[in-house]
Amino acid sequence: MAGKWTTAELVVGNVYDTTFYVNPVDGSPYRYRATHLDGRRAPKVILSDDERIRPGSRTRVRLEKVHKPERADRGWLQVEVLDVLELEIEGIYLDPIVSKKLQVLLESGLNILLDGPQGSGKTVLAKALAETLGMEFVFFNCAAVLEATDFLATIQVRASDSGSPITDFVSTDLRKALLEAGESRKKRYLVFLDELNRCPEPARNALMPALDSVRKVFDPVTNSFLSIPDNVQFVAAVNRGRAFSATFGIDAAQLDRFAPLQVTYLPAEEEVKLLRRRHPEVTRSRVELVVQIANVVRDNPEVVSGLSVRATEEACIYLAHPLLESADDDMFAEILKSSFCGRHPGSWNEPDTDAGIVWRLILDAMDAWRKVKGRR
Repeated sequence: MAGKWTTAELVVGNVYDTTFYVNPVDGSPYRYRATHLDGRRAPKVILSDDERIRPGSRTRVRLEKVHKPERADRGWLQVEVLDVLELEIEGIYLDPIVSKKLQVLLESGLNILLDGPQGSGKTVLAKALAETLGMEFVFFNCAAVLEATDFLATIQVRASDSGSPITDFVSTDLRKALLEAGESRKKRYLVFLDELNRCPEPARNALMPALDSVRKVFDPVTNSFLSIPDNVQFVAAVNRGRAFSATFGIDAAQLDRFAPLQVTYLPAEEEVKLLRRRHPEVTRSRVELVVQIANVVRDNPEVVSGLSVRATEEACIYLAHPLLESADDDMFAEILKSSFCGRHPGSWNEPDTDAGIVWRLILDAMDAWRKVKGRR
């Protein structure tokens, strides 16, 4: 239902669905605010401090009172919370079971480890979670960490006025966020540790006390330990498996600091919806064929590494371009050769390599599709 409610349309005692988020107004006695009722913009902000509210989750409320109904620029809607439903993240598909697990972990404040194939949307999910829950999103690339101190500061050498070298510590975004979180206790921070297993294990060990009950990490700038405020929650992501180079194992003690959550690629119908939203100029049948062949590759045990959504989107970018929007079947296969085979070791014309196997799968899938098309 589109549009905006008027004050006269709202009926005290009626039940509506809404979604609360963290109230950004400093000093407000209400921790949560909402702006819509049953999908329509409310004429006044909806405020609540009910402890049952989970930011980002659909909430059923009963309207109790309209404060200052005569003023268009003042007042608010007083509601009673009846029921809090499951977490929903706009524009993101979550398996229902994973969604329930994620909601429990977020509410508990545990560190979360997103474990899944490359391109399955781990970073997008973490960022969307932060936005949905009204948290500050802090991205940190662990692949750039070589030494334990690199998590909080990097060493930079510059010349002084006299020309002699001066060594400075430069704070990372992670350190800046931890300091800011200590000063802004009303804000919540989601620290996303991307590619956690791409930094060497000795360096990663520096995070151990930050991730357990000690909640401290050594700060090379002050040469002391920095406390992790309780308004900071860590979410990490890893890619594991023999397909990945330059990765390091995560031992049991490090894994035990996290609640692991397995994520995987979108179901075919959801991936089609996603690609159609991003590339509406590509026909549904073409998008469906791209996704169908991608899943053939993903499901084949001969192929060591997976195939990310970036690959299917790249194929749609080709197909959306005026130069290729009328591509015949042969050109369609060539597009998939670039987008799919190019993401695997070897070459498309080397049958024993991953890229060669993917090319064979593409050709077989295209032949099967042509036969089906010919019978229609």
